Amino acid sequence: MGRWTNGAADGGGSASPAPGPVSAFVEATARRDRAAVVAAIALVTGLAWASLLGGPGMEMDMQGMDIDMVMPTAWTPGYALVVFVMWWIMMTAMMLPGAAPIILLFALVNRRSRERGASYVPTAVFAVGYLLTWGGYSLAAALLHWWLQKTGWLTMGMAAAYPWLGGALLLAAGLYQMTPWKHACLRHCRGPLDFVARHWRPGYGGALRMGLTHGAYCVGCCWMAMCVLFYGGVMNVYWIVGLSLLVLLEKLMPAGHVLGRLSGAGFIAWGGWLLAASA
Repeated sequence: MGRWTNGAADGGGSASPAPGPVSAFVEATARRDRAAVVAAIALVTGLAWASLLGGPGMEMDMQGMDIDMVMPTAWTPGYALVVFVMWWIMMTAMMLPGAAPIILLFALVNRRSRERGASYVPTAVFAVGYLLTWGGYSLAAALLHWWLQKTGWLTMGMAAAYPWLGGALLLAAGLYQMTPWKHACLRHCRGPLDFVARHWRPGYGGALRMGLTHGAYCVGCCWMAMCVLFYGGVMNVYWIVGLSLLVLLEKLMPAGHVLGRLSGAGFIAWGGWLLAASA
């Protein structure tokens, strides 16, 4: 009796059927959507880095100014707005690349939902929710920036004016890297599939809420590490790039949790040395 395999009788080939025009169209659409999302992330990240690196803070030491000098600055509403925007741009440049996997996954699941008849929600809605959360963190960072500058604890280079302050910041960041709260948030950042399965919500409001929620986990993961910028210099490009790479590797590399603890140990040792030296 003849046996059928993949639609072919005995003696025939068992190769899989070639994809039809509908399947090819779906795959082409998926690739196009994925490329569009990657291009959008790269564009926003590139613009943020360009704005950051071209800002006045980066050029301060090139204009003959003593960036180690402590000088109180009058915080007018306009200056406060500039500082807040500066922090938000910096957080966008540093954090958006690490969110690329969850943004791409949202775009994929959203497209599949649309194919089943659900309403279309632009991926940008999710990304905006994510960046709004970092906007909230940027507001808190700007307020801390104002307080540290008002007390005279920051130099013109927006770095800690005293070794004990730098040591305290590094020590606090290192201790937080070891806490269960840090690693619980990091698990959500490293597990986009699990996040989508647990937090998926339909519609525009659902996408925005998902972005806000994922952003909250990322803030919970990285907020203390970002405060280390007050030690190295808020506009110090080497510290910004270094912390960006640390955050990216924590989220993407297989041993990200281990790297988080190792960096915490390094911060603790460095901060302890500064505190001991200042004492």
